[in-house]
Amino acid sequence: MQQRNPRAWPLAVAAAAALPGAYAGLADYAGLPAPELDPFLAALVFGGAIVGAAFLLSWTAEAAQVEVSAGVALAVLAFLAVLPEYGVDFVFTMRAGQTFAEHGHCAPTAGGEDPCSLALANMTGANRVLVGVGWPLVVLLAALVARRRPDRMRREPSVPAPGHVRLANTMSVEVVFLAVATVYSLTLPLRHSLTLVDAAVLLTIFAAYAWRLSKAPVEEPDLSGVPAWVADRPQRDRRWLLAGLFLLAAAVIVATAEHFADAVVHSGERLNVDQFLLVQWAAPVASEAPELIVACLYAWRLRASHALGTLLSSKVNQWTLLVGTIPIVFALSSGGLAGLPLSEHQRYELLITAAQSLFAVSLLVNLRLSLWGSGALLSLFLTQFAASILLGDAANRVVLLALSGVYLAAAVVLFARQISPGRRLLRTGFVADLHRVEEWK
Repeated sequence: MQQRNPRAWPLAVAAAAALPGAYAGLADYAGLPAPELDPFLAALVFGGAIVGAAFLLSWTAEAAQVEVSAGVALAVLAFLAVLPEYGVDFVFTMRAGQTFAEHGHCAPTAGGEDPCSLALANMTGANRVLVGVGWPLVVLLAALVARRRPDRMRREPSVPAPGHVRLANTMSVEVVFLAVATVYSLTLPLRHSLTLVDAAVLLTIFAAYAWRLSKAPVEEPDLSGVPAWVADRPQRDRRWLLAGLFLLAAAVIVATAEHFADAVVHSGERLNVDQFLLVQWAAPVASEAPELIVACLYAWRLRASHALGTLLSSKVNQWTLLVGTIPIVFALSSGGLAGLPLSEHQRYELLITAAQSLFAVSLLVNLRLSLWGSGALLSLFLTQFAASILLGDAANRVVLLALSGVYLAAAVVLFARQISPGRRLLRTGFVADLHRVEEWK
């Protein structure tokens, strides 16, 4: 196992960032004296706690590569890194279910927003930020480092040329299962509710994805910093430390997720900003930032395949496990079997999120992402983001529909031009023996 500069002090920094929010959250739940925070300060305190906890989770999952295969470790890293996303989404989903149980429909909140729309707003926003900003950022950083350090680029197979990121062949699994989940997700905008049937399908896709990853070989990881320090502990101490860090971070997220969601909503009310926009774009800043930072650190070290692979695995997790568990949480909180109602606007949001996902898959058929592909992802995302902020609902829906058409048309063209690589991708992702698949070729 290669290790560079192992150190433990960032653990203390992340824990220090998490403790104020964790204390305030636990004190409130336990009925103990706790300071009443202004909504803006509360968003900062509880958001900081989520960021600190997410870093702890990311380091824990990265260090776990010494215990399991790199593919499984990346998937675990992706799952743990989006755990804050799960916490925030589940809070809004539970409230939507409680409102539905009380009124028989999703009655507007005091702020005038439909709680059922908030249940999916954070998920759709985070998904689009992940692909529309995260993926291009990885490629851009890798391109900058490759141009500055061509000697390092020549030794790194995941950066065959400046401006290109190449995934390992074993990551065909992630691309293929993202494609499967995306094809199914294209049917969701046609529905009026997200049901337990959808949950069963998406969770089955996730289970198949996890089983397929378990067939990947265990490889020697290249760790540095906190993960290297954790992995360097004796095996028994390392496993206790990994379990302890995971439980600590998960407890912080449970204690702070609801308070962070409340702080975001109340801050919006104070600023007269639409709650939906805040939940869709502001809340993911805290839940996605640590994941993006970890990916950028990978890219800065020219481990571009790991950087993009982490974000790719996160996308698979969010598009299967997260979306699949939302109807279950809604059913439990509403006390019935009804599906989560989808408003007309929410179906538009699901459509463009699924369309963006299909376009992203089409860019990875040959397991490469170039600067032009990244530029297309970023420019289209910025267009939809600006439209959601600047335009009214009716005009924004026209933009969402038009951009969805652009995404889908471009994806069809790219798939048609890559039939042979597509067949090879499907074969590797579904049936090939991953122990015999060359990492690079």
